[in-house]
Amino acid sequence: MTPDAIVVGGGLVGAMTALALTEAGADVTLLEASFPGGGSSGAAMGHVVVMDDSPAQFALCAYSRARWQDLADSLPASGEYDGCGTLWIAATEDELGGAVERASQYWAAGVAAEMINSQDLQALEPELRPGLAGGLLVPGDGVCYPPAVARAISARAASRGARVQPGSVVQSVEANAVRLQDGTVLYAGAIVIAAGVASPYLAPGLPIIPRKGHLVISDRAPGFVRHQLVELGYLHSAHTFAGASVAFNVQPRRNGQMLVGSSRELVGTDPSINRTLVATMLSRAVEFVPRLGELRALRTWTGFRPATPDKLPLIGPWPAIPGVWIAAGHEGLGITMATGTADLIVAGISNTAPPIDPAPYRPDRGMPSIDLIAA
Repeated sequence: MTPDAIVVGGGLVGAMTALALTEAGADVTLLEASFPGGGSSGAAMGHVVVMDDSPAQFALCAYSRARWQDLADSLPASGEYDGCGTLWIAATEDELGGAVERASQYWAAGVAAEMINSQDLQALEPELRPGLAGGLLVPGDGVCYPPAVARAISARAASRGARVQPGSVVQSVEANAVRLQDGTVLYAGAIVIAAGVASPYLAPGLPIIPRKGHLVISDRAPGFVRHQLVELGYLHSAHTFAGASVAFNVQPRRNGQMLVGSSRELVGTDPSINRTLVATMLSRAVEFVPRLGELRALRTWTGFRPATPDKLPLIGPWPAIPGVWIAAGHEGLGITMATGTADLIVAGISNTAPPIDPAPYRPDRGMPSIDLIAA
């Protein structure tokens, strides 16, 4: 049987897209080189957040987070979804002043947010160091364990009729066809490439750059922090292409562990651990949460985020190859944006009204130039 759609990539974006297409009535095959949730999703921090680096980013995050809230109750316990909210921390009065403008944008878009003064910040999160100026609380944000969610969503797609094929390595993508490494050729009306940093190998010319990130998981300390904690300088420090960078980001996990990030590097696909950068990242975290340094670090790992020069994902048709659609390039927001991405792909393939304007995410849009050579 020739499927209506083949989705290449079983991370959370690919799994969610396969499920959405299946639920829309399409006959779907999901191809994954290893196992669902084993790539970038398996190394992701797992935040479900509304980020506002640009209006288009805000629009997709806000829509996607709303869809996540619809989804959360149906996830298995292994997905560890926790609607803990995000506390954006202002270290200085200048940062707190910038948070007021940011909060007004949230309010205008109907996204709940609350300004927090220094005293209330200390009451909400006693482990934060004294003297911080305050923060911005976004209560609707959450965190999850992405590999388990990707597995659950791919299993749900299979239960609804999709063919999920782990261990299927795609060698090339052609017009309405996929060629596997074993020589098998599969045909479909639409091919959706959701292969993360591997996507440009299947669709040459895609402006996707791998950015390595490090994460550290601690021993269990239930109740140590209650919200996802992120410094308000995060967008400026961690989301720049100017060399390696770190920013304070700590998540509480449902099992009591603390997940500590984050870092960004342009080093190709070298998976080795940069211990100097990890030390800087942990030092930054301890600046904000001093007693974090007393917790034992159990594991450090790296992953590769599929970044684009303008910090927006690639979602839509890829004109260079007829019948091919792209759902990639989300960098650190692939977990958040998976739901919205799936809905945009379904709307595009089925020629129905999209939930938000798809134009900013078109894969063939103009891109700013960038030096792709890591420092």
